[in-house]
Amino acid sequence: MARTNPCVFIVGCARSGTTLLQRILDCHPDLAVANDSHFIFEPITAYRPLHALEGLAIGEDPPLTVEMIAALRSYRTFPRTGLDPAIVDRAAAGETSWFGLVGALYDELARGRGKRLAGEKSGRYANTIPHLHAAFPRARFIHIIRDGRDVALSAMQWVAKRGQRGPGRFSLYQRSPLATCALWWSDYVRNGRRDGAGLGANLYHEVRYEELTGQPEPTVRRLADFLALPYAPEMLRFHEGKTREDDELSSKKRWLPPTPGLRDWRAGMGRSDVALFEALAGDLLLELGYQRATDGAAQISQGSEYRALWRKEFDAAGNRAPT
Repeated sequence: MARTNPCVFIVGCARSGTTLLQRILDCHPDLAVANDSHFIFEPITAYRPLHALEGLAIGEDPPLTVEMIAALRSYRTFPRTGLDPAIVDRAAAGETSWFGLVGALYDELARGRGKRLAGEKSGRYANTIPHLHAAFPRARFIHIIRDGRDVALSAMQWVAKRGQRGPGRFSLYQRSPLATCALWWSDYVRNGRRDGAGLGANLYHEVRYEELTGQPEPTVRRLADFLALPYAPEMLRFHEGKTREDDELSSKKRWLPPTPGLRDWRAGMGRSDVALFEALAGDLLLELGYQRATDGAAQISQGSEYRALWRKEFDAAGNRAPT
């Protein structure tokens, strides 16, 4: 019988509201959602000394080895699950394959929180939907999407404060932060939409950040319906007792409730930057229902150069290029 957990994956480009959505869903009385533990693929490198997904066929479930268990226990973000190492050993004792262990660990996560269901928020999994679906065919995917121009502003501030994060990991960022952000956002969104659409409406659902912050209750009700869960008002009270009134902190660290207008590219991005972004990703903006502000014509030649450099670097990092 197919496993119940993980039952949901929250995916999307970083800085698109993935953490906000994780906090909302994690407050459902029947659902626990891990925050960026993203341990599912990395320990596979102990089974095969390559990038976690290179050479791993969709649907392949590697046999469980002591090396993989050790890699899991030492993986730097696994502690975000809150699972004790002893629980890993207990779960591993009953499994023979890697994805079997992963499913057992999400069962443990739900049990430890006194809940029935568990899932994961890892935005980067927008690039691995086919592998995740093959491993967990009953899992649902929620893809949160935000206007890429606002994402770019947030991402550039993120990199400035935290160093090589997100788009800042790519060498193209040193040449043009904005172009890198536009192409990074575009590929994440296109990959997630392409692979998610093939799963059908029962397993894949898109939500706009702007809807989540502007109309939180009806949007969260739709998400609950998609997950086949009753709507729980406490989901929108996730911030109570945690909000911090400190303007020096990010909205994430301040634990703000859904708040529209935290970022506005119209006020924070110069016209030439808007034109460059739209030369690189304007077609996707329109496809998603966001309005363009320029035709991007003055930046098309420069954009073509950036696109070629990006394609080479993004694909070399093991990501799947949109078709």
